[in-house]
Amino acid sequence: MSFQHIPVLYREIMEIMDPQPGETFVDCTLGGGGHSRGFLERTSPDGRLIGIDQDQEALEAARSNLAPFGQRVTYVHSNYRHLESILSQYAPAGVDGILFDLGVSSHQLDEKERGFSYMQDAPLDMRMDTTQSFSAYDVVNGYSEEELHRIIKVYGEENWAKRIAQFIVEFRARKPITTTGELVDIIKRAVPKGARVQGSHPAKRTFQAIRIEVNQELKVLEDTIDVAVRYLKKGGRIGIISFHSLEDRIVKERFKYLASDCICPPQLPFCQCDKVSEIKILTRKPVEAKEDELEENSRSKSAKFRAAVKII
Repeated sequence: MSFQHIPVLYREIMEIMDPQPGETFVDCTLGGGGHSRGFLERTSPDGRLIGIDQDQEALEAARSNLAPFGQRVTYVHSNYRHLESILSQYAPAGVDGILFDLGVSSHQLDEKERGFSYMQDAPLDMRMDTTQSFSAYDVVNGYSEEELHRIIKVYGEENWAKRIAQFIVEFRARKPITTTGELVDIIKRAVPKGARVQGSHPAKRTFQAIRIEVNQELKVLEDTIDVAVRYLKKGGRIGIISFHSLEDRIVKERFKYLASDCICPPQLPFCQCDKVSEIKILTRKPVEAKEDELEENSRSKSAKFRAAVKII
């Protein structure tokens, strides 16, 4: 199956990130290389790209799609949680731009065997890095009812989290839950028909929560933003595309902290923290897809893009 992924908010990202000839950019979630192609075109003739992805299939697709750019691209099979060690090796002097696209790729959703989609019956998997052993099967069959309730409530923002967790535990007491189809049926029984949000699949939030837990997405994001800013040169840009309100909140709050020049309690008569502002926020509000993009790519509907520039 060919790897297809439509880059979201492409025009807006190119405009705000503003790649220039000779600059070095990092794509922390390379995917099929859609955004990276734009960076490489605009940084030609000698700009560099470091492309990171934990999905080996994505890297192979990117190698093919970005082949015309030859040695200007460095491909790294890793999770961006290892950004510090990656950049210390490939760009110790710093970089001019870093992009994170936090969504599951269209290819991952469409490839049935990966188990990301609630629309197709497949083995319970949801691993972005298929070399790791921990999968959705382990979460669904191994977590306690309390743990399941917590992740579905917090990561999925699901109102029926407690009932879904209860139904999962009751079902698996008879036999292990092995497929996405079984999990969807359990969720459908747990969520009353009258309570379902119109136009939204009842399993959407639970699948999202399990995927986040399997891949530790929020923890990795929180830990990595500071590292990314530290490796930006003065004037370098960081951009993050999120698809989940918790992700966007993390990005917003971290940018706000890094942009502030004082974190002292307001009752203090003068600043004692010695904190300095490291970035200037470029997006007062998150950038979202315009009508024409929504018509072409429905998966851009929940995308939010925030960006900042390093000022020290």
